[in-house]
Formats: sequence, structure tokens, C-alpha cells
Amino acid sequence: MHRIGIIGGGQLGKMMILDAKRLDYYFVILDPTKNCPADSIADEHIVAGFDDVEAIKQLAERVDVVTYEFEHINVKALQLLEEQGHKVYPSSETLLHIQNKLNQKDWLRKHEIPVPDYFGVNGVDEILQAGEKYGYPIILKTCTGGYDGKGNAIIKTREEVESAYESLGAGKLPLMIEEFVPFEKEVSILVCRSANGDIKVFPVAENVHVNSILDETTVPAVISKESTEEAMEIAKKTIEVFGCCGMLCIELFVKKDGHILVNELAPRPHNSGHYTIEGCFTSQYENHIRAILGQPLGDTSLIRPTAMKNVIGQTNGDANVQGLEEAYQKSGVKIHLYGKEKVAVGRKMGHITATASTIEEALEAVRFAHEKISF
Repeated sequence: MHRIGIIGGGQLGKMMILDAKRLDYYFVILDPTKNCPADSIADEHIVAGFDDVEAIKQLAERVDVVTYEFEHINVKALQLLEEQGHKVYPSSETLLHIQNKLNQKDWLRKHEIPVPDYFGVNGVDEILQAGEKYGYPIILKTCTGGYDGKGNAIIKTREEVESAYESLGAGKLPLMIEEFVPFEKEVSILVCRSANGDIKVFPVAENVHVNSILDETTVPAVISKESTEEAMEIAKKTIEVFGCCGMLCIELFVKKDGHILVNELAPRPHNSGHYTIEGCFTSQYENHIRAILGQPLGDTSLIRPTAMKNVIGQTNGDANVQGLEEAYQKSGVKIHLYGKEKVAVGRKMGHITATASTIEEALEAVRFAHEKISF
């Protein structure tokens, strides 16, 4: 029996375990929260912080392979595990290139993968220079630690430079500027590479964000055949140049001329790939597990048009879900609740998926169910 360690016990870890338990694999998770989403189905739970090197070593000693469900972890701890002969996927080297967004963009540019123009900045003067160079709006980002729009600030005018700089820590974290891309659509593509070298690409998904948090994903993305093929090529090339084993999510901009630019990468299963559980023959979670175990990857084809909508917290307090019976009135609807004890404004509490004969029908079904559910 394979024993797998996951750093992180959130919803992504939980969904990895759910898919892999069909093959009776054994899971040890490491997460500081006792009743985190994956706790209820993990075989063992090491309650410890993500920067606790001793606890991470303890995790590795109990399993055959270590993976992680988010990228803000201690690269040195992963390097230490690898030096001791433990298998870690994606590797510390992959994470090193991805964890810092400036390094990530440099690596993409070095390998001639198209990205928006960017550069690292120190202080207000250099941000002002970027405004002169690109014109406004421009995007200020922290190089490390951002997710769900945290760590990003859109600067619309010269007057907003100071406040944006302050809002992102006034230089406590390394910062970078990106030119603003007037894109036609935001899409993402999921690609998986097995330790045996096998690569599979999932269909291109179309994403809509609200307040910088993913709101809805629809698949297939309504883009040209040429844009789709370009995205597929970028996906295969990107996973190769980062030497990534496991899932890689690539967030992309489709420009008005149909060409593709890479926005950001995540070396793990991703929110915009939740649709794969019901929508594809093999989910991103199952393929991630198969990849890190060096197994052949499963068929990533779309079964039929699929829509996914996030259930985001609107209040703060204890989590208590209402409206499931009403939400299930629409056929094709599947509801996923993550099991978080507390609800908070902007917190991802679950998601809803629907498959149908058209994207429009699938979207109508998830929106209907979403209206009925509350925390």
C-alpha cells in the first residue's frame, strides 16, 4: 500500500484523499488546524505549523512520497527531505522557481514563454517610473505570499502609487510591477506530468473573478481553435521547463488578437480545476496522485460541458450550511462542502458543479443552486 504525505490539510488536500482512497492509499497530513477539511478523512494528522521543519521531517519518515497543496511553504525544509533521500513532488527546485513571482516570470521569459512585461521595484520612485513607462493602470504585486487577490494592487493613477505601496507592506516584502494587459478573457489550463514522464493536458477553462477571487469556471472555454492550441502548447512547454511532477495550473490571459500570455502558475491542483471531478474522465486530484507515484496518467478529456461556482463566505461566525435540499432540485448539480468550522467573508466554503449538454445550461444550474445555499 502506498503511503502519501500532504503538507496542508485544506480542501485541495481533502479532494486528493477522496479520489485516492478508491485505491486504498494511506494518507498523513500536516496542518496547524486540528479540524481542518482533510482531517476527517486522513489516516494520520500531524498538528504543526508549515514552517516546523522537525514536523515536516516526521511526516516524510512516515510516508513513501511527500506532496503539498499550496506553495507558501519552506523550500529549505523540502531540500532537506530530498537530501535525506525522501521523494518530494513537485520538487524543491520547481517550487524555488515558482514561489517567488519575479523568479517565476524570469524563468518563463528565459524559456521564451510569453508573459506580460514586468520588473522588480524598490520604493515609490521606481513605481512612479513604471507608471511613466507603461502608462496607467499598472499592477503592483508582492513577489511572495499572495493568493485570491491578496498581494495585488491595481494602480489606476499616479496619485494611487503611495497608498498601493503602503497597502502591500511598504517594502517589507519584495515587490514587482506588471504592465496592465487589456485581455479579452481569463482562462486557465491544467497540465499534469508523471514521475515516469507521461504528460496530460486538461481542457482550457474560462474563469470569471469577483473581488479577485475565482467566482465561476466554465469548460470548454469559448475561444478560437488557434488560441486553444496555443494554450495547449504553452502548457506542455511550461511543465517541462519547470521540471514539475504532479499538477500545474497555468493562469492565462487571452489578448484581443487571440494570442496567449501567462499570468501566474501554481504547482498543485487548483480551484479552477474543481470542474474536473465531474467534468472529466479523470480529475486533477486523481492525476496528481498518479503522477507523484510514477503511474500512467488517466484520460483528461471533457465528458460534457461543465460549470463550477465557488461558495464564498458572506459573514463571519460558525459555519452552518442551509438550503441543500432546495439546491439539489436541479439535475446535474453536485455540491462540495469543505468542512471548515468557521465561515468568514471571502473564505472559500465549498463549490458547486453542474454538467449539461451546453455551457449555458450548466451555468444556469450552478447559479440556481448557489442562490439556495447559505452559511
